[in-house]
Amino acid sequence: MYEQIAANKRKTIILIVLFFIVVGVIGYLAGVITESGFMYLIIALVYASFTSVIGYFASDKIALSVNGAKEPIEKKDNPYVYRMVENLAITSGLPIPRIYIIDDQTPNAFATGRDPKHASIALTSGIIERLENEELEGVIAHELSHIKNYDIRLMTLVTVLVGTVVLISDYMFSWGFIFGGRRSDKSSSNGVVALVGIIFLILSPLVAQLIKLTVSRKREFLADASGVLLTRYPEGLARALEKIELHGAKMKRANNATAHLFIANPFSSRKLKGISKLFSTHPPIKERVVALRSI
Repeated sequence: MYEQIAANKRKTIILIVLFFIVVGVIGYLAGVITESGFMYLIIALVYASFTSVIGYFASDKIALSVNGAKEPIEKKDNPYVYRMVENLAITSGLPIPRIYIIDDQTPNAFATGRDPKHASIALTSGIIERLENEELEGVIAHELSHIKNYDIRLMTLVTVLVGTVVLISDYMFSWGFIFGGRRSDKSSSNGVVALVGIIFLILSPLVAQLIKLTVSRKREFLADASGVLLTRYPEGLARALEKIELHGAKMKRANNATAHLFIANPFSSRKLKGISKLFSTHPPIKERVVALRSI
């Protein structure tokens, strides 16, 4: 577990460095294609810096707001949930995160934040009502593991950076050619660079999304195992996942940008078939249940 935590911190630094390299390349190629010098490169890097800072410090608030989490609860508001989170947090050696309850009958939950001292857990009203004590403990332990393993920081940055790559690529590809990329006096070398640039602009958002999905799926398996290490009861989380799949439906405010944060796909994994499963943010629940029951 400690190795995974250290690895996630390293990955965060590497991810930011690679992100700025990709954004810089996109800006440079857009400048070559449109023959506008370093204008697009400067715009891209300034925008990337701005979104990185906002994403690091405010993405948790954005994720909570987007998914309908309004105010954190206190112990008097829901003693059952608060004490369960409190006990598991103490057991895991974590500060007690802020706890939110989302008014949605679809059973689901997620954790967000940039580190254990600035973390939040959100549970839907449906998951609290439908799960037994040991099952809800398994879900909360899973989310606390995301916090302890620094998955919340890694996935927060992945979301922000991937979104930024997609937006910049789209902007450069659309507006760059409309306002400056149709000159007839380009040299053949510039033409080759332009062709490479077009291919890069088209493929970079797809590659970025695939990286996001790969990281997200691996984090879910790790959080399942880490959660069981905390509760010492794999069957609780296994049964919880089965109930989540059984009663799963699209959440009221399901959002593609935050779907990977949840313990299960908020768009309902039961309806995913064929190629849609390939691009799902979560591994199949059946595979997770099998892995849990093999522990």
